[in-house]
Amino acid sequence: MGNNHIKYLLAILFLFSITNSACSKEEDSLDKEDSPETNTDASADSDDNNNDNNLKIDKMILTIGNHTLEVELSKNSSVDALVKVLKETPVTVSMSDYGNMEKVGSLGQIFPRNDTQITTEAGDVILYQGNMLVIYYAPNSWSFTRLGKIKNITAQALKEVLGEGNVTVLLSLPSE
Repeated sequence: MGNNHIKYLLAILFLFSITNSACSKEEDSLDKEDSPETNTDASADSDDNNNDNNLKIDKMILTIGNHTLEVELSKNSSVDALVKVLKETPVTVSMSDYGNMEKVGSLGQIFPRNDTQITTEAGDVILYQGNMLVIYYAPNSWSFTRLGKIKNITAQALKEVLGEGNVTVLLSLPSE
């Protein structure tokens, strides 16, 4: 065999050994990830369980004065984070009127954003800029994160419940 053939065979053997070694390492790492002995991060398990529990929670309660409104929650990381907070304690939001279409108030902390361009309807509960809760009683188009929708109320009835001027809204989870 000539020098070129030997170099060619050595190159093929080298590439074969690299490919074979890479595949076997990947298989080993996959086996280790699936193995319960190597998963020592309790917080990862806890977070997974919290996410599973959050998926089961599909409603939130808004208390405004003596009115109780049920919100059907959306499914996104913003809602998951809010539910996690609400599992610990209800959240009170002082809201004011804005633009004759919404009540808006600070949640007091930043939540993950899942903004998409939407046109709101009466009853939409929105996260704005990651830290503001907005309850719409009239339409508006913008890039928002939908948290949910108030059920079983007309636009007029919602506007009456929210009233004029400032209002205090208590966010909580339904009793189990």
